[in-house]
Amino acid sequence: MPRYPILTYHQIAEAPPKGAPYRSLYVAPGAFARQMRLLDLLGFRGLSMSALLPYLRGEKVGRVVGITFDDGYTNNLENALPVLQKLGFSSTCYAVSGLVGRTNLWDLEVGIAQTGLMSAELMRRWLAGGQEIGAHTQSHARLDQLAEEQSQVEILGSKVDLESLLGVAVNHFCYPYGGHGSIQVSQVKAAGFATATTTERGRANAASPLFELPRVPVLRSTTLPVFVLKLLSTYEDRK
Repeated sequence: MPRYPILTYHQIAEAPPKGAPYRSLYVAPGAFARQMRLLDLLGFRGLSMSALLPYLRGEKVGRVVGITFDDGYTNNLENALPVLQKLGFSSTCYAVSGLVGRTNLWDLEVGIAQTGLMSAELMRRWLAGGQEIGAHTQSHARLDQLAEEQSQVEILGSKVDLESLLGVAVNHFCYPYGGHGSIQVSQVKAAGFATATTTERGRANAASPLFELPRVPVLRSTTLPVFVLKLLSTYEDRK
């Protein structure tokens, strides 16, 4: 059964100085461009979650990967979009609907530097560039630590917020921190999403549950040889 890596990125920017928390989540613009060019050279097409869905359902087979960005940073637009457009790739950026145009406030308590998040205008530019917006809750909440009613508000509210703001369907969801259980899976389904991605590591296939899809993290330390291993081997499939 074909396996499809769903790549996970956060910030496409130069990393802060050594000692800064979560430096691993920054991928330098040059490194990102090299990774995308390598995908192209290997014959892969980078796809948004909507474009990848027929492959995840077993309706299509091909040399494709999903490309996702968590949180909605402005530097995704500035540094990733031109590369994606040049190669004809699409991707999905999961936005935090209650913090549109602000910063990653959920990171304050752990000391991560504040970085701009895309405004509605910038998200429209992202969409116009052939990319997709998904939902990442209203506040970047740890859903599995919330009461059931609060979790439902965060999930459904993020979809309603973004669809109202952008005037497009928002069909894909990502659990912040990967936090979810059976309640959240049911809530995501009931909200009308088509897929949901997690932080569980692995490549997806047609047997993967569409509302608990594994992904392949790409980090600051991911070298090109390791990137190839993540794509072509069982490197990420080990449990």
